[in-house]
Amino acid sequence: MTPAAHLDRIASITLDEATILARSEQVESERAVALRDLVEANSFIPLRALERGHHGPWALHLSVIDGKLAISLRDHVGEDAGTIGLGLARLRRVIREYFAICDSYYKALRKATAAEIETLDMARRAIHDRGTRHLVEVLDGKIETDFDTARRLFTLVCVLHIKA
Repeated sequence: MTPAAHLDRIASITLDEATILARSEQVESERAVALRDLVEANSFIPLRALERGHHGPWALHLSVIDGKLAISLRDHVGEDAGTIGLGLARLRRVIREYFAICDSYYKALRKATAAEIETLDMARRAIHDRGTRHLVEVLDGKIETDFDTARRLFTLVCVLHIKA
């Protein structure tokens, strides 16, 4: 761990609850786990905020505004460190696929065999990993992060896209 590594992380994260219209029990559980795990262990370096003299650890607020992900940043002293806007066009298809496989997976939990559930879970994880790789591409040049952090962020992006 480098001396500054303890600064290159997310200390807290919130979601724009107005964006989220409805959540099932399963989605709420995934959201809670992603938030908890993200704060426990992550790597997060917002490049422009650093260039402007801000330092972490960071407080994030995620929202979707006009079809773009807005990541509002506050630095270690609570000062506004800017907002990073990310186009989500590259993620829309994989988010839809992820919702579809999750729906199948949660339905299968009630009546499918263990083998069928395992197959759906593997497919769900594969689609989630693909979405994470797309998110890493979208973050390139704006935020440096590791795969596990991007994976949890992708979960939260999906939660923000749930419609009633």
